[in-house]
Amino acid sequence: QQQQQSSSSSSSSLFRGDSSWQSNVMGGGWSAFRLQRLGEWNARNCASFPQTYKLLQSLDIPFAVRGVCFARQEPNSGVQPHSDGRNFILTSHLGLQIPTTKTTKTTTTTKDSSSSSNADSTTITDGRMLDEVGNETLTWKVGKLTTIDTSFEHSTGNPTDEERVVLIIDFWHPELTAIERNALSYVYDLRNQFESGLVPFRPPRSSKQQQQQQQNDE
Repeated sequence: QQQQQSSSSSSSSLFRGDSSWQSNVMGGGWSAFRLQRLGEWNARNCASFPQTYKLLQSLDIPFAVRGVCFARQEPNSGVQPHSDGRNFILTSHLGLQIPTTKTTKTTTTTKDSSSSSNADSTTITDGRMLDEVGNETLTWKVGKLTTIDTSFEHSTGNPTDEERVVLIIDFWHPELTAIERNALSYVYDLRNQFESGLVPFRPPRSSKQQQQQQQNDE
């Protein structure tokens, strides 16, 4: 937590979105600093958080291929209802920097203008709200894990004047078999190779081109 807060306060540029598509889904108030994405650890980013990386590697976590990241939600922003569409992954959120509940005092004036009273502090916003998953509303707590299945529709809100930071860890659903894990890992590894250019992109040929190729082969 201290390591994250130190880095976060020194440079907000650490956090960013992965793509324009993700920004459309998550909204402009959400950004991330990724330690692992699609099964590959980012050595440069992990070097910025050596203690966190060392701790994660020491735990027996069946890391899934989607990723591990610090996620920041800007003040007075939220993520609209959406589904990640991946029921083979579960997601844990570790609360690191959670806004406190804001309070205010209200003043009530009676018909006798010479007298007034201050009511007790009244909660107006709860910055701890995590999200609604299905029909359930959950909250974040500093130093505590909250685990959800993000294939269910969910949304988040941060109606406070403070940013919120959590560590997100994706791991394989415990009901997956070893064969299923290996198959999914293979698919994502192939995607990584494609994105990095190791697997060349060949545009599909038209039927006319295929016929011409067959004639040439004959």
